[in-house]
Amino acid sequence: MKVTVKLFAMLSTYLPPGSDKHEAELEVAEGATPASLIEQLALPPKMTHLVLVNGVYVPPNERARFKLSNGDALAIWPPVAGG
Repeated sequence: MKVTVKLFAMLSTYLPPGSDKHEAELEVAEGATPASLIEQLALPPKMTHLVLVNGVYVPPNERARFKLSNGDALAIWPPVAGG
């Protein structure tokens, strides 16, 4: 199945080569979860602060259980600081 992965700020460097700006369409196995894609892309877990699937927040304790579906959009942001 295909999932669009969008990585923001410094996380975009973890996308596969040839990705367009901050997103890539990836072929993933049935039963893939946000946690499995975070691991597959070798994202530092402490840098995956905000995770959304189709615009809906997925809390850290649900990322390993939330099953992705074909056509889903997974967006991940690192922690943000500022004032």
